[in-house]
Amino acid sequence: MPRTKQQTAPEQGTAKVLLPITNDAPRRRRRPVVVGAGLSLAAVGALVSVWLVNEAGNKVAVVATKHAIAAGESIKASDLVAAEISHDSGLSSVPASQASDLIGKQAASDLPAGVLVTEDSVSAGSSVTKGKSVIGILAKPGQLPIQTLRTGDAVTVVHTPQDASASASSNKAGTTPEGLPAVVSRVGTPDANGAVVVDVAAAEVNSTSLAAWAASGNVAIVLKANS
Repeated sequence: MPRTKQQTAPEQGTAKVLLPITNDAPRRRRRPVVVGAGLSLAAVGALVSVWLVNEAGNKVAVVATKHAIAAGESIKASDLVAAEISHDSGLSSVPASQASDLIGKQAASDLPAGVLVTEDSVSAGSSVTKGKSVIGILAKPGQLPIQTLRTGDAVTVVHTPQDASASASSNKAGTTPEGLPAVVSRVGTPDANGAVVVDVAAAEVNSTSLAAWAASGNVAIVLKANS
C-alpha cells in the first residue's frame, strides 16, 4: 500500500498570525472642554464681526477744517471738508448738512487743519474789523499781558514814548499816558524771542496815531476788564 504522508502540525511559536485588514482607523475621543472652548471662540468672533459691521454703519458726517483758519478770518467753503465720526462720540460737532451755515462767519480762534468744527469754533457776530482800520503791533514780552489775547478782546493801546521831552510831559502831575481803544482782530505766533504781532481794529480817526506808535515800538497793550 502506498504510504500517505501525514501533515505535521506546525511547531508551537512558529505560526504566523495574520491581522484582518480594515479601513476603520481608531478614533480619538474629543474632550468636552476643548469642544466648548472652540464654540465659545466662534460665538465671540461672530459677535465682534456683527459689532464691527454695526459700528461701520453707525457713522455721521460732520464738518472739519481742510485748511488752517486764523482767528477772525471769514470761513470759506474751500476751508471746510466732511469727516465721519461715531454717532455717539459725544462731540458737539456741526453736521455736514449744516456746513453752508458756517460760510461767511468768523473763526473764534485759530483752527488748525484737520480739526472738527464745533459751535464754539465760529462767531455769529459781525467781523470785528468791519468799518474799522487794522493796525499790526509787534509786541514784545512786557508790552502785552501774559493772558492770551483772543479775537474780539477789547484793549487799550497805550503810548509809552522813550524820548526825554515826551517822558517829561507824561510825568507831569495829573497826566496819564495817552491811550486809544481797539479790538483784537488777530494774534500771530510768538517768535523765538517771544515777540508776537497783534492786529487790532480801531476807528479810522485813531488809526494814524496807532500806526505811528506801533512803528516806534513804544506801545503797550492793556486788556480791558470784563464788565
